[in-house]
Amino acid sequence: MQNIRNIRNFAIIAHVDHGKSTLADRMLELTGTVSKREMQDQLLDSNPIERERGITIKLAPVRMRYTLYDIPYTLNLIDTPGHVDFSYEVNRSLAACEGAILLVDATQGVQAQTLAHYNQAKKLSLTIIPVINKIDVVTADIEGTKQQVHDILDFDIDSILLVSAKTGAGIPELLETIINKVPAPGFQPQTTRALVFNSNFDSHLGVIAWVRIVDGEIKTGEKLFLLATNTLVSAIEVGVFTPAKTPTGKLSAGEVGYVVTNLKDISQIQIGDTLSNTFSSSQLPGYQPLKPVVFISFYPTDGAEISNFRDALTKLRLQDSSFTYVPEFSPALGNGFRLGLLGLLHADIVQERLEREFGLNLIAAAPSVSYELATTNHKLQTISKASDLPDPSTIKEIREPFINASLFLPQEFLGSVMQVCQNHRGELIDMSYKGKLVHLSYNLPLVELIRGFYDQLKSASAGYATIDYQVAEFKAGDLVKLDILIGGDRVDAFSQIVPRFQSPYIARDLVERLKNIIPRQQFEISIQAAIGGHIIARADLKSFRKDVLAKMSGGDQTRKDKLLKKQKKGKARMRRFGKIDIPQEAFLSILKV
Repeated sequence: MQNIRNIRNFAIIAHVDHGKSTLADRMLELTGTVSKREMQDQLLDSNPIERERGITIKLAPVRMRYTLYDIPYTLNLIDTPGHVDFSYEVNRSLAACEGAILLVDATQGVQAQTLAHYNQAKKLSLTIIPVINKIDVVTADIEGTKQQVHDILDFDIDSILLVSAKTGAGIPELLETIINKVPAPGFQPQTTRALVFNSNFDSHLGVIAWVRIVDGEIKTGEKLFLLATNTLVSAIEVGVFTPAKTPTGKLSAGEVGYVVTNLKDISQIQIGDTLSNTFSSSQLPGYQPLKPVVFISFYPTDGAEISNFRDALTKLRLQDSSFTYVPEFSPALGNGFRLGLLGLLHADIVQERLEREFGLNLIAAAPSVSYELATTNHKLQTISKASDLPDPSTIKEIREPFINASLFLPQEFLGSVMQVCQNHRGELIDMSYKGKLVHLSYNLPLVELIRGFYDQLKSASAGYATIDYQVAEFKAGDLVKLDILIGGDRVDAFSQIVPRFQSPYIARDLVERLKNIIPRQQFEISIQAAIGGHIIARADLKSFRKDVLAKMSGGDQTRKDKLLKKQKKGKARMRRFGKIDIPQEAFLSILKV
């Protein structure tokens, strides 16, 4: 058994693209965990999409052996994502560790997610080791980055380590610092408790729990209990990640590894649950349940593919339980599914996996957020699309989700970025200067984030501004349902929930777009935007006009008037009984992401 005093559990946290996976690669090389023949870039990023985009999506644990001054140590590393959409993966990782490497890019300095991950690690009372990466790059501003880390994160300048994850410079010193500074895990030998920090489904093995053993030990064949769900499971196989799954027969206190259970349904195991050998054990602190914040409807381009789409979602959810889905129908696009996701990048990743791994061709509708409705009978209802709104007379108020946004940007772009935030209904909470950077804290409606905010933020800051956010609360607002009527008939697919003061601008934009897309008919069509019974915007699509006088070669005016009057009556009848054909392009112009 490995001496628990020689175990170190730590995670690497950083802003996206600051070199976490590359640093993990060098550690695996230096410790001899992976041979040079088996080594490849981003080794812990197993998904092809992670490799292509150069980002980490899923946390990845690995056990390393390292000898320092003739003493063998076990280093359990968890590589974490950096993007805000996957911050829940970071929270899981940190809860299984005693320490964290806070990585900062020497060419970019402290960014929004750097501060967010730092605060999360500090909240969990972890030992944080500040490290500046990419010191080999010509454009690296090492001294300036050191000063930023000192000013913003309050680290002593002498405690900041310098490394190059690309060349391996400074990695031995970093490993020695981890061993010297990160505390060994504590434990109670009389009971067995393990934190389930992740899980996955293997088609051959079944449900696999990724665990951090907090107290006691788990052996192969042992009967265990999931305390949150009162579920009895068997430990069919027990092992560690090296980084491939390697059976060991036993996991002891302080170790990170996996337990193959006898469960066949991944929904039976909850992330944050406690695995114990007795029901009488106290539960470990878990995690807040994941709540989708962005909702997007997906439709197969071929309606016959709906069954394959359903099967694909079922299989994908076995690997990624962070999204939800329910069936949906669109009059233009047919049957599909409405997915609840953690953000726009998460949505992009899920769509790409569905298309690539399952051979589907999908159309994505415009993203929306969830709303809370306080009804007159004192009930609280949650909806994710405007067509689900009940009778307005039963609605007391509509509440929309707000976020606490943290932005970092160079001082010269302060005015333009503040203007973008103000245009998106942002409320400034705090502003502070951190050397050459400005840190802004804003309270923003979440829906504004998915309405072009990112693009405008990058344009206003020449790409330098970064943002991190957390969903804070639901706030009541002056929100209304904007309906689109075509030929007097309401089209539910075009309905939106919008702020009342913005409704005239949004309404005019919608009717003008539809006017340019819907083909002209034999009769005039009115396109209207309405709030309740009040029309706030209108555009008329003129009808085709047949020249009924062309066949007349002569005659007085009364003969011409008679023909024109007859044509007018026909047009009026067609307006009453004619069927308007709305092409798919019209729906896509409103619905497409």
